[in-house]
Amino acid sequence: MAHRRHHHHLSEDSAIFSPSVARIAASTARDWSYIDTWLVAKLHPRPVPAFERNADTLKALLALASLNDTADEERQLLAKSESAALKELSLQQSTSQFVTGNDHTRARRPLRQGLLDAVQHNLPAEGHTALDAMSSMALQLGIAFPEPEDLGRRMVGLQASIQETEQMKSRVDILHRHIEEETSKIHNLLRLLQGDEYKPPPHLAKQNLELQRKVKTMSAKMPDLQDRVAALSASADASHPTTADIARDEQEYLAILAEKRDLDLQMANFHGLPSNPDMARSELEALRGQLRTFTSQRDAVFEGLVERESPVKRRR
Repeated sequence: MAHRRHHHHLSEDSAIFSPSVARIAASTARDWSYIDTWLVAKLHPRPVPAFERNADTLKALLALASLNDTADEERQLLAKSESAALKELSLQQSTSQFVTGNDHTRARRPLRQGLLDAVQHNLPAEGHTALDAMSSMALQLGIAFPEPEDLGRRMVGLQASIQETEQMKSRVDILHRHIEEETSKIHNLLRLLQGDEYKPPPHLAKQNLELQRKVKTMSAKMPDLQDRVAALSASADASHPTTADIARDEQEYLAILAEKRDLDLQMANFHGLPSNPDMARSELEALRGQLRTFTSQRDAVFEGLVERESPVKRRR
């Protein structure tokens, strides 16, 4: 039963003027009537407890009633099938009560065979196909009691193996084609070399003589080159720096750099002096004389300021 959510709360005394509101109210009333009937049937003989009636409660009760009806139908179908099977088994047992010994064993076989025949005849075409596939797969895999999960796992493993085999086959085919092409080229070259019409190029003899001459020249130079390589290897090994050597050189460099900065500060005091020591000494003396002159002028100016600012005692 479809549920319609509404947000209109109407009192009993209010009049309904809108047709859509009237339809919603009527649908809600039918839903609550169905829920009340269902609750009375399920809780009988106990009374229905009081609860809050709102849209959320109605929605939850409708969903619960729908699920309950579906479960009831499934249980009824299962009960009917079990009852029919029980009746058939009871009938077979009643007919086999008068049979004893080997006849009783023979009487059980038609029952099992009849059940299997009934199941087989009632299977659809897809069921027959699936059952035949499962049985043939179980026979090929040697499984006595096959289960769908085991068969599915084996099938997935076989599919993976088939995929890997196909990839390996394609790679082997590509490699085989490359080998055939190279073999064909080699055979063609061999046929050309062994043929009577083949003649070597005319420049091969001259090229061979030049190569032999170069080989002799390089063979004569080989001892000298080996000695030079040995000497270079020895010098390279001796001068090969280590991490400790690099760290020590770095410390020395930093110390020299600090000393250079100190010397630069000292040399800054003599900036502008000539490079000749005598000329620099005379210029330094001249600068010192100027300094003494400026110092005496400063002292004179300072004394004048002091006398001017000091109070003068007037004689009476």
